[in-house]
Amino acid sequence: MNAFLPSPGAKRQMRIFVVENHEDTRFLLCLLLEQLGHTVFSAPTLAGALEAMPAARCDVLISDIGLPDGNGWDLMTRLGDARPPYAIAMSGFGMSSDRQRSLNVGYRHHLLKPVEPNQLERLLDEAADATEPPLAGRQRRGA
Repeated sequence: MNAFLPSPGAKRQMRIFVVENHEDTRFLLCLLLEQLGHTVFSAPTLAGALEAMPAARCDVLISDIGLPDGNGWDLMTRLGDARPPYAIAMSGFGMSSDRQRSLNVGYRHHLLKPVEPNQLERLLDEAADATEPPLAGRQRRGA
């Protein structure tokens, strides 16, 4: 068994928005997320994400920090209350100050590229727990 292959299926299906300007990376990341059972939306730029993300009503944002028309830190700030409840930054920028800046603007994690699929899947399981609708949790306990 290959340790880098994700296990089949997600803990809970979520709506995920990916912001990544590198076309091949965006394609492969979206493909992985869809194979895990998620509904995926994407944009290659800050402007594209700002335009499309509010209507997508996503649970999770996965964003590159370096974008051609801005950065993922500005994205989080500009989205304000419209940002998804769980956000993950991915970047080639791995200095402790970069990680801290990601946390300061609201990302829960700052991953250094290349991201291992198993690491991402673990964080998505965490996101599933963190974003689970309260009513669904009560229904399960009362069932």
